[in-house]
Amino acid sequence: MKPQSRPAPRIDLLSAKSRAEIDRWIAKYPPDHKRSAVMAALRIAQDQNGGWLSSDFIEAVAEYLEMPPVEVHEVATFYTMYDLKPVGRHKVCVCTNISCQLRGSDKIMEHLQKTLGVKVGETTPGGKFTLKEVECLGACVGAPMMMVDRTYYEDLTPEKVDEILKDLE
Repeated sequence: MKPQSRPAPRIDLLSAKSRAEIDRWIAKYPPDHKRSAVMAALRIAQDQNGGWLSSDFIEAVAEYLEMPPVEVHEVATFYTMYDLKPVGRHKVCVCTNISCQLRGSDKIMEHLQKTLGVKVGETTPGGKFTLKEVECLGACVGAPMMMVDRTYYEDLTPEKVDEILKDLE
């Protein structure tokens, strides 16, 4: 009988810096609950991989946290903060939840689609921007709002959006 070959470890995809950062998150939980750091670990892996999660990185996180890969895939596919395909250098995430919608997020989204020349979920030619529609980002008082990369912009108007985009590299 031939010995079964084991799949190559994916954990090596995570850089030493990423593993150290994940370890800081793991330390926030009881030792038998390291899987509680899964969302932070996915964000760290996504950052390392240029803003998106390949299946290999998801599996590396699963291996590192000693979780079944399917459970980590479930988290990565549930939340809009994770991207499963390459994205632009800047992620433009427009909140379209009720508070933002009542204050004009639909007009902001229309303006962005026209200005960038892409639809929701698409990346501009040249890879500068990816446009996303997201659920509540927790800044209802400043509706309508969007997050570009990790920066929040509130009380948006089409003119304000143009200024924000102009200032990005």
